[in-house]
Amino acid sequence: MRRLPIGDWRLPLKNWPSAARKSAIGNRQSEMGRIMQDLRYALRMMASNRAFTAVAVVVLALGIGANSVIFSVVNAVLLRSLPFPNPDGLVMVFESNLQRRSLDAIAAANFVDWREQNQSFENIAAYREESFNLTGGDRPERVSGVVTTAALFPVLGVQPILGRVFQPGEENLGSSRVAVISQGLWERRFGADKNIIGQKLSTNGEPFTIVGVMPAQFRFPEGADLWVPPRQIVPEHVLNPTVNMAANRDSHYLSAIARLKPGVTLGQASADMDAVARRMEDQNPNENMGRGVRLATLREYEVGDVRWALLVLLGAVGFVLLIACANVANLLLARAATRQKEMAIRTALGANRLRLVRQLLTESMVLALIGGALGLLLALWGIGPLVSLIPTSIYGAQNIGIDGMVLGFTLAVSLVTGVAFGLVPAWQASKGDLNESLKEGGRGGSAGARRNRVRGLLVVSEIALSLVLLVGAGLMIKSFVRLGQVNPGFDSRDVLTMRLSLPAAQYPDGRRRAVFFQQVIQRLQSLPGAQSAGAVSRLPLTPGNSGRGLTIERWQDDGSGNSPSADYRVISPDYFRSMGIPLSKGRDFTDRDTVDAARVGIVNEAMARRYWPDEDPLGKRLRIDDDDDPWMEIVGVVADVKHFGLDSQSRTELYVPCSIDPWPFMTIVVRGGSGSAGLANAMRNEVWAVDKDLPVPDIKTMEQLLSDSVARRRFNMLLLGIFGGVALVLAAVGIYGVMSYSVTQRTHEIGIRMALGARQSDVLKLVVGQGMALALVGVGIGLAAAFALTRVLTSLLFAVGATDPATFVIISILLAGVALAACLAPARRAMKVDPMTALRYE
Repeated sequence: MRRLPIGDWRLPLKNWPSAARKSAIGNRQSEMGRIMQDLRYALRMMASNRAFTAVAVVVLALGIGANSVIFSVVNAVLLRSLPFPNPDGLVMVFESNLQRRSLDAIAAANFVDWREQNQSFENIAAYREESFNLTGGDRPERVSGVVTTAALFPVLGVQPILGRVFQPGEENLGSSRVAVISQGLWERRFGADKNIIGQKLSTNGEPFTIVGVMPAQFRFPEGADLWVPPRQIVPEHVLNPTVNMAANRDSHYLSAIARLKPGVTLGQASADMDAVARRMEDQNPNENMGRGVRLATLREYEVGDVRWALLVLLGAVGFVLLIACANVANLLLARAATRQKEMAIRTALGANRLRLVRQLLTESMVLALIGGALGLLLALWGIGPLVSLIPTSIYGAQNIGIDGMVLGFTLAVSLVTGVAFGLVPAWQASKGDLNESLKEGGRGGSAGARRNRVRGLLVVSEIALSLVLLVGAGLMIKSFVRLGQVNPGFDSRDVLTMRLSLPAAQYPDGRRRAVFFQQVIQRLQSLPGAQSAGAVSRLPLTPGNSGRGLTIERWQDDGSGNSPSADYRVISPDYFRSMGIPLSKGRDFTDRDTVDAARVGIVNEAMARRYWPDEDPLGKRLRIDDDDDPWMEIVGVVADVKHFGLDSQSRTELYVPCSIDPWPFMTIVVRGGSGSAGLANAMRNEVWAVDKDLPVPDIKTMEQLLSDSVARRRFNMLLLGIFGGVALVLAAVGIYGVMSYSVTQRTHEIGIRMALGARQSDVLKLVVGQGMALALVGVGIGLAAAFALTRVLTSLLFAVGATDPATFVIISILLAGVALAACLAPARRAMKVDPMTALRYE
């Protein structure tokens, strides 16, 4: 029960004397009455000044709405809890190459040792992402899935909505093949059949028994629709599906996730795994020398490097809101000058300064809340286009929307904004001289000078903030232009791509795989409009990579201590021609380069420079470390290709003929003419003519893949550019408003000057000079701030320095030019002042 002090006693409210209770209740009712009175008066004032209200609300809506939109992205990607119990205990586990300081996939035998020797994890699971071919329905379908140990589901702590998850014995050799499917696959392919448990699913040519259906929110890894256990202990290698990899330390292809024991921190777990890695290095020096273990929280792994970009965008949109606040504060200061007499009368009638400030702040808060409501509507409208710009690779992008967190953020921003732009004008308006304000025609010169100083300070702040945003946007634009000028090493025009994955049951050996791809490529080459067709194991700008250790004949160690290695690509004849990859020297592969002929290979220019810097690589020989076959002769050198992005460094690459090492999955590329997009359906039909049960996923153009590879940089550039443009407009409006008000305020002075002989050019210089002085001060402060703050963009830029002089100079000139244009309109009006009219101006 609430207790209130009465002298030295504390008594329940019900025991108060009746008069005291009535007084307290009356005070509360009186206070509520004053608040409602302030609100009604604020609404009347807004209704009577519609132009002012409209401008202020629109400016605030732009600032608050932009913040709400970006916060909705931050909320979905960075703040929203992961859909697992106790997600803070989930960690991703990687192998690390201590020499290269890189994170690598995991060798199966190393995972087995981690599982047995660690002291920090409740459980740890290994998995490998894979695409599965589903057959047996109206049309074959390709779905994303996972081969995983049984511990995955206990580690994540998620239960199925139907059936069960894997049991430990189901990952042993000879166990019946079972599968768990997603709710989306269950609904899409099986019509949400309640009797799905126990039904058969034909996957990659093998029958699987469905034992469970996972809930809709469970999509680990992102996009997975199907989970199957390994054939033998740990997930099998995609190229060797029947081989037990539990003792293999050479092939690094697994991912791992673990759950920390209660009370164990990430640092303690890292120290424990470092000790395990050192023991493994001592026990297996040939395979594990220089290899360690690295841990990362699941949130850190999912978000990756997008965290910093989103925080930068959130800071940028915060600058937009500050500029909007400065604009509205300037409007309120101008309006306060017309309300001096009103404030004086209120003071004369007994209102104290705090009461006046509260009334004016109430008006500001009402403006901010209305602006926030309109901003929320703008956010609802803007989220759709924004989501279409966000790269699909960003975790959580599909969950972006307006939820309770975003609504709460918008309300909080609106309230804080109302105080931020309303407090200074309210304090200034309540500070006027009572006697001076009540005089008929009193000008309030000292108060006007104070307001002008505050208004000038606000304009300087707007200019400075705008320049910081514009410099950031300019750096991002220049960076993106530089990225677009990078030669990817291939010609992306008129190239169509489709990735095919052959099931092991139908294509158990290399000979059958080689025949399939040869038949498909021959059929595609004969299509009307197709100029050439080829195949590659790893297409540029797509996920995944394969590397091989090499033995190079008569190669001398360069002192780095690194053994020769190269990224490994399997290609068909005509692949280089189809992709437009130039052949620097030597020859391409032909149909005569088969498994029965002499082994040949082609290297890229980076590999030629690395291992034969002063020699001709043609005719040189090398051998793959884990390959017992004869030496391979280099017969060609091709241009470097940006496999991992336009901003990546070229790496050493070795190409071998598809007929020698046919992979079960390959990407087909077809170069057509100007109407190559129409080949897509014909390409599907040609594949189905060879194998009617093989799914053909979406066919993409190489230009689309190239565009997707720079999607994150384009997203950052567009948003910063939009924010910079909005800031520029708001700054121009702010300068125009201040100068327009100044001209109105100084009409009498201007009339006197002109009556005494001042020319129109003198008036022009007076007005423009005043405005440009404010603008140049703002530019100077903004340059200093930009020089310090743009350094946070370093990781987001490409081939452009964070303090690029050209960008700073161009943006400064642009902003000064806009400020000059904003000053000219009020100056022209001042030049047209009639001296006689001005001398009578009150």
